Amino acid sequence: MDAYVMTLSFWIIAAIVVLVVIKSTIQIVPQQHAAVVERLGKFDRTLSPGLGFTVPFLEKVAYRHSLKEMVLDVASQVCITKDNTQLRVDGVLYYQVTDPRQASYGSTNFVLAISNLAQTSLRSVIGKLEMDETFEKRDLINMAVVQALDEAATNWGVKVLRYEISDLTPPDEILRAMQLQITAERTKRALVTESEGKKQEDINIAQGNRQAAILKSEGEQQSMINYAQGEAQALLTIAQATAESLERVAQATQAPGGMDAVNLSVAERYVDAFKEVAQKNNTLILPANMGDMGSMIAAAMTMVKATKPAA
Repeated sequence: MDAYVMTLSFWIIAAIVVLVVIKSTIQIVPQQHAAVVERLGKFDRTLSPGLGFTVPFLEKVAYRHSLKEMVLDVASQVCITKDNTQLRVDGVLYYQVTDPRQASYGSTNFVLAISNLAQTSLRSVIGKLEMDETFEKRDLINMAVVQALDEAATNWGVKVLRYEISDLTPPDEILRAMQLQITAERTKRALVTESEGKKQEDINIAQGNRQAAILKSEGEQQSMINYAQGEAQALLTIAQATAESLERVAQATQAPGGMDAVNLSVAERYVDAFKEVAQKNNTLILPANMGDMGSMIAAAMTMVKATKPAA
């Protein structure tokens, strides 16, 4: 019975030893990971993703690193600006292990080193800026922190990809002052906009009145020109009609019986004229031979003959 127990114990121990040897011999490295192998306590090689082997009891996997992009939440801290204003700043850091050997032996804890250096660099950069500039130049702050970290992290086998300020909070007193400043600035812009609108309105009204006055004067000018042209045309038409009438009368007197027609027309006008005089209550001085109509007509005809051109 004792021999059986001893034999069973031997095989169990042997199986355990074999498993330990196999486990220490076969190394499976996942994708985007790296394993640092030491031989007798000294760096020997880096295992790539996939199946790898180590010599039992002589070699061991001392460090394992992820080669993926990592996110590090940098602890919140208080920074003092150039104008002595305290700002509470939170940031996020993105980094990636590029050299597993340097990441293993370059620093005892490269994550802590990066975090502390990020805080130190951030305080240094913000200390060179005034408070208002820290809100306007976040990109420049981020770039300055990344540049400072990248130079130092090279010795740690780490590549700092980017740094982002997630929150930047001034004291409550500064926040209230900034709110009052923003309110005053918006009120100022509203007043300026309103005054510009009123100014533009006055300019538009003045230009409209000016244009209306110009159009009115031009209309009156054109109206006067049209009236004058109409009067001139009327006078010209009357003159032409009078000339034609006189010309026809002159031609009629030359024709046979023309003088008799003239005598008859003069007699009719003479009678009509005295008829009008008789119908009105007027005081007139008349010629002595008013009753002698024939002598009056003869006198008128004498004047017509005197003006008649010689044949």
